[in-house]
Amino acid sequence: MASPEISLSWTGVFTVAPQNKTLPGDKILLPQSALEQLLSASTIIVSGANRPNAPAFDPFNPYSLAAARAEQSEWRDAQQQLPHPLTFRLVNTKNGNVVHAGIREFSADEGEVVLSSFLLEALGITEPTKSKAASREGSPNAPIDLTNDEPEEEPTRITIHAKQLPKGTYVRLRPLEAGYNPEDWKSLLERHLRENFTTLTKGEILTVRGSKSEEFRFLIDKFAPEGDGVCVVDTDLEVDIEALNEEQARETLKQIMAKAQKAPGAAEGSSVGGDLSIWKPNTGQVLDGDYVDYQLVSWDKTQGINIELFAEDRDNLELFMSPYSSRQRARPRDDEHVFGDFDNVSTKSITLQPSNVELENAEALYISVHAREDGTTPRPHKFSLAFKSVDKHLNGSAANPVSLDDDTEMHNPDEEQCKNCHQWAPKRTMMLHENFCLRNNILCPHCENVFQKKSQEWENHWHCPFDSTYGNTPGSKAAHDSIVHSSRQCPNCPYEATNLRDLASHRTSVTTDCHLCSKIIRLRDMATHLKHHELEKVNKSKPAICRNINCGRTLHGVGKSGEIGAGSRMGQGPGNDLGLCSICFGPLYVSMHDPEGKAMRRRVERRYISQVITGCGKKWCQNEYCKTAKARTGNGVSATTTLEAAPKVRHLMDSLPNKASPMYFCVDEGSQKRRGLAELIAAEKIYELEWCVAACEAETGHLDQARTWLQNWAPKRK
Repeated sequence: MASPEISLSWTGVFTVAPQNKTLPGDKILLPQSALEQLLSASTIIVSGANRPNAPAFDPFNPYSLAAARAEQSEWRDAQQQLPHPLTFRLVNTKNGNVVHAGIREFSADEGEVVLSSFLLEALGITEPTKSKAASREGSPNAPIDLTNDEPEEEPTRITIHAKQLPKGTYVRLRPLEAGYNPEDWKSLLERHLRENFTTLTKGEILTVRGSKSEEFRFLIDKFAPEGDGVCVVDTDLEVDIEALNEEQARETLKQIMAKAQKAPGAAEGSSVGGDLSIWKPNTGQVLDGDYVDYQLVSWDKTQGINIELFAEDRDNLELFMSPYSSRQRARPRDDEHVFGDFDNVSTKSITLQPSNVELENAEALYISVHAREDGTTPRPHKFSLAFKSVDKHLNGSAANPVSLDDDTEMHNPDEEQCKNCHQWAPKRTMMLHENFCLRNNILCPHCENVFQKKSQEWENHWHCPFDSTYGNTPGSKAAHDSIVHSSRQCPNCPYEATNLRDLASHRTSVTTDCHLCSKIIRLRDMATHLKHHELEKVNKSKPAICRNINCGRTLHGVGKSGEIGAGSRMGQGPGNDLGLCSICFGPLYVSMHDPEGKAMRRRVERRYISQVITGCGKKWCQNEYCKTAKARTGNGVSATTTLEAAPKVRHLMDSLPNKASPMYFCVDEGSQKRRGLAELIAAEKIYELEWCVAACEAETGHLDQARTWLQNWAPKRK
């Protein structure tokens, strides 16, 4: 029978209130009284009798009286049902703008409605503020101003109608800018609509934010079914993207082709990255604004290592590195890295000593090469990466460090140093040299570098007034100011860093995700946090496993994150008193009333007899009470009669009430392999069999992953 149709007719006029919290998409907040009015206005249209399926009432039957009361209560509740989803039509009577919306909560103040930014823009309403009211009330620091005669703006009032929209099956969107690639917006658009929108209104602008802070703007152009709005909840919506005109389509195709030419791995694009080797140099190229990510998996961890980046463009490339470990798993970026080199030199270098605490328990080294954007057309920058081992005897000490770069230059007695360029020249030609040098060259008094007086490098040469950094290009000056002298806001917390280096240190050293529970933990508290996990493991009770000795499942299910009883919490428990898991109990299930369990005993007995006499026919079976398994091992080739099978089955049936005794049913191949694997791990006498079975079930029979699961979640034998 079709569900009854809910009819709802309701209209209200509300004042637009300022947002106390950001509302997504097309969501609104209405007052509690609006919910009561909607419930009162809601009616259900039912074809046929006024009260279908109403039971016959017998005043002398107490059961009939209770049933009548329950039915009457259900009928009253059904009469006050609201349609789902609840959608509205919003009208701004001042300018005639109309838009549809969905409800978020009934928590607004009486007589007010709170609108999302999308709805405010669609209705042509300036976002209201509380500044006027605050100025009238005054504050300790700002007294009441009674001389302000400026006329106050009248608050905007809109009319809201309850309107049920049809389920949309098709929508056509037109991008407002050229260059949108379906690979960029398709998944973003699907997630954006699912998380933020209940309705779509024809003619409105839909803005979707990308993963790199870019915005995709679309014009909502056409619907199916036809109308001025559709509902996008609980429906299969086909989305079609068409260009506004042919010129935009050509420009989009041109930009997509240009982007494909600069895709990672292309001739004009950034390199793909990948694994590095310390035995050979690695070359590549990177576009402005891109990262090339590498990983170094193998190196001599007993010696120091020096990573060098050689770049043709000294102003653009940057080198970042982060150890991959349980504390740090993110790829290095300019605002999130452990080691980095922003220096304005053609060769970037990072040296790591084996005693560095950041390398503790590091599984690999994540290395990234970044080309900073300079406002020009992106172009590839070629680079090469090389590695050098730093021997212990070359490390020196704090009192007597070893310098590898300073060379002692020897000069002849007849040579003299020029006071301008500091070069050495013969004494007999020094006068000629100085005349030429003073006429053409100039010495920077701060860094003592020599430049030609008319060169572009000297014109652009700069020194930072706050530190010792200097450079020869405007781009290097802008990059230095952005990196060192610009404050940065942490995207994950309210912390405001003084510069980019400070932000990177904050994001990599303050907190990290616990690899067990995924909680964000301060690094200084991580050791204590992990001890709590160890204490929790000690107090854990063993998971109940299936009574079937051939089965590799637990009774109540387990999860990859150590949850015991995950299946039962989702309604997938064993559902029986025999001690069998739901899979093993499935063939025995019958929907009949059996309070004493006699019928269950007969079904168990028949299954045992069938296994012993006929077998399961599965070539992998290892059940010792199965004819197929015995025939495969050569212990039961001859046919077994019912008379011969009766003593074996009787012995098994006598032990059925004792839940500590095992049962012997044939299982699927995967479950049997998991049981064998669990018994193999349990034979090491480190973990109990129950925990081994749980680990193999959680990790679907992978040995290494099961061992990791046991280390993380299972207590060891005492």
